[in-house]
Amino acid sequence: MKIEDVRRTAYSMPLTSPSFPPGPYRFFNREFFVITYRTDPEALAAVVPEPLEVVEPLVKYEFIRMPDSTGFGDYTETGQVIPVRFKGEEGGYVHSMYLDDDAPIAGGRELWGFPKKLASPKIVTETDVLVGTLHYGSVLCVSATMGYKHRAADHDAVMRSLKAPNFMLKIIPHVDGSPRICELVRYYLEDIVLKEAWTGPAALGLFPHALADVARLPVREVISALHFKTDLTLGLGTVAFDYMAK
Repeated sequence: MKIEDVRRTAYSMPLTSPSFPPGPYRFFNREFFVITYRTDPEALAAVVPEPLEVVEPLVKYEFIRMPDSTGFGDYTETGQVIPVRFKGEEGGYVHSMYLDDDAPIAGGRELWGFPKKLASPKIVTETDVLVGTLHYGSVLCVSATMGYKHRAADHDAVMRSLKAPNFMLKIIPHVDGSPRICELVRYYLEDIVLKEAWTGPAALGLFPHALADVARLPVREVISALHFKTDLTLGLGTVAFDYMAK
């Protein structure tokens, strides 16, 4: 393979059999289960990187079921998103993500810098309760429950939250282990179709684990819960801040 061929074809690893296809990535019937909870301000200050600012001591614990996505297939994801402000603009900082599919783990980390790790999240409906769980190996790390479709949610408010920018820290090391890329990345969800949205009573338990540290942001009070379904496109990102710039 010639040098120009490498330059022309390289976008992911492995070079001749990439872990995911080029985007854009469209998701159909993407199901969200989101519990917003109050946590300790000191805990947030310890994990949210400058120049992002914490808006309130809140965390959104999310389960996302993706049964039909271009390139990434059928998988489930869970994690924590922290409401933040960047240069006066409010959005969400993606703090942790756990999922069960190699392609979106590789693509998410390589393209955007999503903090993805391999684990076993699930969303199921058990009679009148929506249930979300996260297992890391055999260990239960998260248990979330919500009354199933108790009340219709405000569609306009849900759409505003989906259209807000999202931020994450993209880190790619040099061959000597030092950071070669360290950037704050901004991305948006695009072409959103909100199909249904519900709210209801909810409960959330986070349990300590050495490698799945969701309990580092402890639950002090559950504020609200949402359950909704969408079609949407995951937009590619831009660099909001370069930590390596001099």
